Amino acid sequence: MSVQVAAPAVELKELKELSGPMEKGCDAAGVPHPSPGVPCSGTEREAATAAERPPPGAVKVPQASAMKRSDPHHPQHRHRDGGVGVGGAADGGAAAEALVSPDGTVSEAPRTVKKIQFADQKQEFNKRPTKIGRRSLSRSISQSSTDSYSSAASYTDSSDDETSPRDKQQKNSKGSSDFCVKNIKQAEFGRREIEIAEQEMPALMALRKRAQGEKPLAGAKIVGCTHITAQTAVLMETLGALGAQCRWAACNIYSTLNEVAAALAESGFPVFAWKGESEDDFWWCIDRCVNVEGWQPNMILDDGGDLTHWIYKKYPNMFKKIKGIVEESVTGVHRLYQLSKAGKLCVPAMNVNDSVTKQKFDNLYCCRESILDGLKRTTDMMFGGKQVVVCGYGEVGKGCCAALKAMGSIVYVTEIDPICALQACMDGFRLVKLNEVIRQVDIVITCTGNKNVVTREHLDRMKNSCIVCNMGHSNTEIDVASLRTPELTWERVRSQVDHVIWPDGKRIVLLAEGRLLNLSCSTVPTFVLSITATTQALALIELYNAPEGRYKQDVYLLPKKMDEYVASLHLPTFDAHLTELTDEQAKYLGLNKNGPFKPNYYRY
Repeated sequence: MSVQVAAPAVELKELKELSGPMEKGCDAAGVPHPSPGVPCSGTEREAATAAERPPPGAVKVPQASAMKRSDPHHPQHRHRDGGVGVGGAADGGAAAEALVSPDGTVSEAPRTVKKIQFADQKQEFNKRPTKIGRRSLSRSISQSSTDSYSSAASYTDSSDDETSPRDKQQKNSKGSSDFCVKNIKQAEFGRREIEIAEQEMPALMALRKRAQGEKPLAGAKIVGCTHITAQTAVLMETLGALGAQCRWAACNIYSTLNEVAAALAESGFPVFAWKGESEDDFWWCIDRCVNVEGWQPNMILDDGGDLTHWIYKKYPNMFKKIKGIVEESVTGVHRLYQLSKAGKLCVPAMNVNDSVTKQKFDNLYCCRESILDGLKRTTDMMFGGKQVVVCGYGEVGKGCCAALKAMGSIVYVTEIDPICALQACMDGFRLVKLNEVIRQVDIVITCTGNKNVVTREHLDRMKNSCIVCNMGHSNTEIDVASLRTPELTWERVRSQVDHVIWPDGKRIVLLAEGRLLNLSCSTVPTFVLSITATTQALALIELYNAPEGRYKQDVYLLPKKMDEYVASLHLPTFDAHLTELTDEQAKYLGLNKNGPFKPNYYRY
């Protein structure tokens, strides 16, 4: 087995305001009154005094607001602290009285302040509807929600949440039923998200524009297994514009955006994915992508190696006819190297995960932002002063540590590689073994791509309310299976957040059941995914158009020239201007003026 760097086969060309009477210092009947803190004009004050003035001879009268007050539970009369609005009386309390002087001046009489009773307030809260769909709730808050339907609400439709998409008969507007998504009716909302993503993916859109005339992927039949998000949709539609036929499944059971999957299905892409798949659903979707009568895939785009593994094991004859595999995760690449070492890899494969554009941008910069987003959305926690242990100091671990340190967290690192360990120390992090800090940390984050990094023994020793999550691709890093025992109680707190409770009352907070946190519980920056998606597209073009014999049955790194080209496509976004070498400088360095500018062994 050898790690080889591919040489490009294709020459890349320049390819309603709610203002009521109360806001103006008026009572419920619309009569102005000089309430404290709510100024009235002189005319309003005179009108209020006239309205409140008692008949001649009267000495003491209830205030007008007390006589005319409406239901004390009305929102205009109740403050957030359980009191009442201007002119009202507290629950259970008497109306305040007013003293009238001979000249007609009204003043408030002394009164007894009673303690506010919260029982009624609680009772009022309990009277609210309890069975209300999340989508219905969002609609009651804003009637314009139909115009701003977001991914957060896409999978909360109340009527058919319990029905498996496998049991539905759905067709798109063209009459096709070759797909399986949550709800095809969400396609319009998904299309809007895809259009937004396109604005932040300049390189992929430039590649689509420059190469669609040449159709470099004409005849390619690509079967894919990645996260199905708006960014992936832009990649798929780019591949389609370049001439490819695509069939797609999700690589993660929680990361699919249902409305985006619906939009792709409506556009004619056979997509088999929805958020919240079971394990059986997951493999069923992959098989539906692959096992199609009269359709033989010749390219694989994988994220994690599950699709490659499925075809290799179940459809060996189909696997032998594949022209190339593009893999973008450390887990999937590891599987490919294992096959290559055993002499069982009969297909050339491109290792995109170890390309500079993937490692430095997707793994480092993406995780540096999305780790905070995922934790904040799921736990609403404050990071300052929290003790965090990050398992693994590769590019993902580096990004997580940098973000948490910047927020004021105390960060520990575990590592097996002495070079990465030394980097962690030089970056100011304390290197420890997990057993040394497991009792004291508030958050445990795994970023290794390995298995059983956090075991049941570690979970048993964690402090109460410790948060456990994973930023690696696979769900094997945390031993979640060991927690599914009779003595432990699982309590779903909110979407993707579970409390696992021990018999003594101790609980841990498990996020996304140990699966990838950022794509399961939040989102990732679109611009960074543009870099990765462009790299994937170029790798597919390279493998598909390579002449016979250029690539053997082995694993290859992306050519350096392509890495540099992907980076250059993104520079105009920042109005960045590259310096060009003179002929003399290029000769001195022994470089081509147009690159590549670094040798393959260079470490960025």
